[in-house]
Amino acid sequence: MSGTLSQLRIIIIFILAGTALTIWLPQSLAITETQDFLSVQFLDVGQGDSIHITTPDGYEMLIDGGPSSAVLRELAKGRSFFDKNIDVVIATHPDSDHVAGLVDVLERYQVDYLLETNVKSDSQAAVAYEAVARTEGARIIVAEAGQTIQLGASTTVYILSPQGDTTDWETNTASIVVQVVYGNTSFMLTGDAPSSIEDYLVGQYGSALHSDVLKLGHHGSNSASDELFLDAVTPQYAVVSAGKDNRYGHPRQEVLDRVQERGIEVVSTIEKGTIELESDGTRVWVK
Repeated sequence: MSGTLSQLRIIIIFILAGTALTIWLPQSLAITETQDFLSVQFLDVGQGDSIHITTPDGYEMLIDGGPSSAVLRELAKGRSFFDKNIDVVIATHPDSDHVAGLVDVLERYQVDYLLETNVKSDSQAAVAYEAVARTEGARIIVAEAGQTIQLGASTTVYILSPQGDTTDWETNTASIVVQVVYGNTSFMLTGDAPSSIEDYLVGQYGSALHSDVLKLGHHGSNSASDELFLDAVTPQYAVVSAGKDNRYGHPRQEVLDRVQERGIEVVSTIEKGTIELESDGTRVWVK
């Protein structure tokens, strides 16, 4: 897929066996209370990633679940006890700091669609995730660049990476990269994708990568968020999802320097806990 992202069809399209399967999410599936803005929460789950998206018309998407059951605590905040449905869950790649918490999510919530890649891991967390994912009842879709998810009437999610069969890929390289678009605003969410994938994305999409918010790849590791990618995305906010005093030294100072040299505001779960950004379709702000 190449060209501007706006040329993509505004429906859910999953490419299976070379054919396009079109799936619509009816409004009745959205049981979360409607709101005035798009909400994107970077959940406080420690050293890991978990992003919760709620659209103005009540649809929900969860991208990753962090390293533990802490994701359940965060999802419960402000939520009706009777709301046990999440429309779409994306497991960007099978590393434990992204999928361990999804085991609890899939056991607690009814999930309609589950997107993942073919790449495998033999870690305890990945094996547990695989087991529960196959019994939870969600429709499992293998993510691939070119797919589009329409979350209700207002919000479109573009799958930008990976391209092709990821079975033998390194797990971070296989990360599902998405751009969430609401009105004239957008969020670039890159999992743990390294700079090699960032360079591929710049070559494929160029200025269409521009987004108001960028989640810094791999928790602010120096393996991601290189100059070429930052200059293509040109975000207003850069989000760090990492744990306090983590043993990896995330976020790396050289990454923060690259970001701040470009006048991009950094917000981090280390300092703020859960970070909620909202959009009215015209602008984005930290709530």
